[in-house]
Amino acid sequence: MAATQGPYAIHGAGPGSTGARSRELGQLDWLPLTDDELRGILGRGDPGGLGREPVVTWRSSRPMSAAALVRHGDAAVFVKRHHLGVRTPGQLTAEHAFAGHLRERGLPVPAVVRLPDGESVLRRGEYCYEVHQVADGTDLYREAATWSPYASLGHAYAAGAALGRLHLAAADFRLAARPPAVLMNSSQVITAPDPLQAAGELVGQRSALAAYLAGRHWEDHFDAIVSPLIADAAPALAALPSQWGHGDWHPSNLTWTSAAPDARVAGIFDFGLANRTSAVHDLALALERAVVSWPGLHQGGTADADPTAAAFLLDGYQTVRPLTAAEAAALPLVLPVAHVEYALSEIDYFTSVAVSSGDADLAYEYLIGHAWWFTQPPGAALLGFLAGHLRRAPARLQSAVT
Repeated sequence: MAATQGPYAIHGAGPGSTGARSRELGQLDWLPLTDDELRGILGRGDPGGLGREPVVTWRSSRPMSAAALVRHGDAAVFVKRHHLGVRTPGQLTAEHAFAGHLRERGLPVPAVVRLPDGESVLRRGEYCYEVHQVADGTDLYREAATWSPYASLGHAYAAGAALGRLHLAAADFRLAARPPAVLMNSSQVITAPDPLQAAGELVGQRSALAAYLAGRHWEDHFDAIVSPLIADAAPALAALPSQWGHGDWHPSNLTWTSAAPDARVAGIFDFGLANRTSAVHDLALALERAVVSWPGLHQGGTADADPTAAAFLLDGYQTVRPLTAAEAAALPLVLPVAHVEYALSEIDYFTSVAVSSGDADLAYEYLIGHAWWFTQPPGAALLGFLAGHLRRAPARLQSAVT
């Protein structure tokens, strides 16, 4: 293949993703993808033709990677660049395998555009690149801050149903869990016999993270606030079967059939945090990311919850995949600690990759503060509401069917 064509040779690709907790949109950690960079990755589909150069039509304003929608001849694709300190080709290959598994089972997941040798990741120096077809539907939440609430209760219900379909499709994906890494979910700590020791071992493997936490009395904070919540959840966690989940389910990682309140999910993307945890863990993350207004807590106030949105998301989910009794009992117990491993990995990111002491402090507040909030009246009220709602769910869903 001629060098001017680029290694992905996507000029025949069809339509199909745009695509973690963000700070302010536009505060980018990485320089944007350049025209020369895209030309080297995608090339000119017709080296002798006109108007075939890759043209950026939109750049992502989310800070933790560089991404763009690119028009290349008659095709539109989504291109994302990662620093090797954030994602390696091997880690991305696992994400792509999971996304492909879901796509094979009929979920609206954009296809990965592969290189001529069949690989899905291109490495160039200290960066690697992935290219996807563009998700179907309308990207309604493209400019919304990550972890914004759903714009309507109908969207929450539809998102819950789509997540239920994803969990059904993911149940037979056999890949082992990805080990903890920068900006990645896992449940290694919260399922460990000694969570504080497990967290300490994880921290000990990350020198910059360990150096930062050494001055924060983090073990005291963790043992006083996080450990008791994990202890409450431990028996329920032990009964949950493991499976892969999306890991970052929120409205801006979905596209929609329309802008109407009753729109359905048209596309699912951004599997960067996907891992083998459990369906309950993944559902808890979906609730955490969309039904609590966390910015208020970070600004010295409190965070308000939207139990109605939580109820709609759960009801949508259970119309597709009803929770077992064990899962329903576990969900309110897992929710306060579902964020633990990702929060640690986010502190790691801000101390070892995109170094920012202020953002590391915010991520530490996320680790401890979110758990603490669930011990306070607003958080306890949400957990109590969820427990009651889930107890009543079988009768309510049966009534809806009949």
